[in-house]
Amino acid sequence: MNTKTALPSQGRPQADVLAELKTYASDDPHYKEGRLWSLVYYLNEEYAHFLGEAYQEFSSANGLNPTAFKSLKRFENDIIASVADLLHGTPEVCGVVTSGGTESCMLAVKTYRDLARTRGVTRPEMVLPVTAHVAWFKASEYFGVKVRRLPLDKNLRADVKKLARLCNRNTVMILGSAPEYPHGTIDPIEAFSAIALKRNIPLHVDACVGGFILPFMEMNGRPLPLWDYRVPGVTSISADIHKYGFASKGASTITYRNLDYLKHQMFVYEDWPGGVFASPALLGTRPGGAYAAAWAAMQHFGKSGYRDLAQRTMQAFDQMKQGVQAIPELYVMGDPTGPLLGYGSADPGVNIFAVGDQMDAKGWKVNRLQRPDGLHAMITASHLEVMDAYLSDLQEAVATVKAHPELAQSGSAATYGMMSHIPLRGMVRKKVLDMFAQMYQAGGQDMDLHGGPAHAPEPGLKGQMNAVVERLAQWYVARQQKKTLR
Repeated sequence: MNTKTALPSQGRPQADVLAELKTYASDDPHYKEGRLWSLVYYLNEEYAHFLGEAYQEFSSANGLNPTAFKSLKRFENDIIASVADLLHGTPEVCGVVTSGGTESCMLAVKTYRDLARTRGVTRPEMVLPVTAHVAWFKASEYFGVKVRRLPLDKNLRADVKKLARLCNRNTVMILGSAPEYPHGTIDPIEAFSAIALKRNIPLHVDACVGGFILPFMEMNGRPLPLWDYRVPGVTSISADIHKYGFASKGASTITYRNLDYLKHQMFVYEDWPGGVFASPALLGTRPGGAYAAAWAAMQHFGKSGYRDLAQRTMQAFDQMKQGVQAIPELYVMGDPTGPLLGYGSADPGVNIFAVGDQMDAKGWKVNRLQRPDGLHAMITASHLEVMDAYLSDLQEAVATVKAHPELAQSGSAATYGMMSHIPLRGMVRKKVLDMFAQMYQAGGQDMDLHGGPAHAPEPGLKGQMNAVVERLAQWYVARQQKKTLR
């Protein structure tokens, strides 16, 4: 057994435990300095402390039984009512607080699958744009709902002209995103709605990213296409509070146009010896601290506070978009409305993944995109303070890569470039699964990223992902070499 992670035979003083606990973050991304462009929505330490206090007040409360902890149901009622108002819902809009965007998305698939069963559908399918968040493909696998992929048009927008032909009598739902993650584009929800209404198919809008910023962008005067309950075919919307709502992690929402939909999300078992059991969402135990912190965040900011955050976020977004467009070797992907964007190389002599390597070397944690190759940013209000430095470093990175094209053949640029174009996607999936599973062996094993002790990956999230890609590329090269020798 790994003695480092084994339960100590004797308990330790709280001060010692807390001191060691803090050291565990030494390899984490420096998100407090605005160097991370995903995963975290951070404002400052004072606000983080406020959320922590709110969470702690209800950290032992359990939302499993809404009739026991009535405080949590009050929080949930207030949250859902506020979300329904933001999304222009009628008084009939209803829903629940969930643990995150993935749970919200999975619940929609479960709901519409079960609704379709009432009309005799036994081989359920759903239509997803290829840019749909991976949570939807996870839900497909979990709930046995086949995916039909809606391709993009030449502008990287979901091609609504091809939607109708993908729908059939087995289609249980259509998905649109507001916005989609890779390029920050709002799918054509109104056009989706026209098809959904004509065919009587539920339409879900994934606003996990946009739900707590798009309404305030619109209040601030930024023109946006309609995407919420003002669109008549929209039957449900997911919106994360722990993204641009700045709640503690573990807080999202899913709302439905009325209870006729929500009922199909719920689980009831009446013959358990422990009593009749009912659950509104996937989780049984539902952490009260997350409810309290989400409620506190929403009460603290109100519409005026969120409008201010949206204003600063979009100021940073506009600055980045214009800054990228001002670099001749780069282009902005698609037509992002914010707060996300992706950008790629417009110059064959500039490898975008090599640019990413240069940015990493300067201390930025930059995500990669594929199909097409690019770099990605999820922009928050905090990034406004570092945007000048980011764009200056980006310009230098592009110049360096252009002057040294050989950089495309080294570092993670070479491995990411290879991985994004390897044709055997099913074999890639199996290899990733094999390596990923190593991390969950008894005792928590390190991932075998390099096939041996030759060298260890650089610390941190980015180092681990680079190493995963490198190992996959090594595997693919070896496989191709074996085929050549045969």
